[in-house]
Amino acid sequence: MSRPGPIGTELRPERELLTADLPGAPQLALAELMAGNRRFVTDTAWHPNQNAGRRAAVAGEQHPFAVIVGCSDSRLAAEIIFDRGLGDLFVVRTAGHTVGPEVLGSVEYAVSVLRTPLVVVLGHDSCGAVQAARAALATGAAPTGHLGAVVDAVVPSLRQAQAAGVNDLNEIVDIHIAQTVTAMLGSSAMLAAEVSAGRCAVVGMSYRLAAGEVRAVAAEPAELVAEVASAA
Repeated sequence: MSRPGPIGTELRPERELLTADLPGAPQLALAELMAGNRRFVTDTAWHPNQNAGRRAAVAGEQHPFAVIVGCSDSRLAAEIIFDRGLGDLFVVRTAGHTVGPEVLGSVEYAVSVLRTPLVVVLGHDSCGAVQAARAALATGAAPTGHLGAVVDAVVPSLRQAQAAGVNDLNEIVDIHIAQTVTAMLGSSAMLAAEVSAGRCAVVGMSYRLAAGEVRAVAAEPAELVAEVASAA
């Protein structure tokens, strides 16, 4: 049996799959994430789907209800932030949530094969990747090794912030999150088609490291930003 969540949602029974083929699935998946984050913030986490029974239930197949494209920062563990468990989230993490072919391929696999109805780009305040890119632009000194690829991927967001006159680090992070959402939809015709058909949504969220809260800064469809705000 499902249990009522603290903001009026429910944990869905394991037998009821929350896939892209269920009407309203993107909104339902978003509500699940927001309910879990609220439990995490208020220290009332349920730690669902983290026992031996769940481990056995998902050993043969997976049906995650959300994809999380998140920053690799060690403080950004998606299953903890959203109070979820095994088989719930399909997580892809890179420094600065930068998106390359492998990341896009992973997202497309989840959306097209696993029928996952929600993709979340999860960034956070005080992002080190954004700070590194900002320092590289300011000094003209490119970082050594493969770190340069991370910086190069963030630089377009910094240039967008400069053009808009934005200097605050966390406001730049928000721009970078929104830019990542735009880049994913622009680079994946399959993802864009699923969003256009209403079977999937893409939401950019920013996580506050100290408070533990997430908030939406971008979404497609755009009205989902307001839905996240009303659920917070």
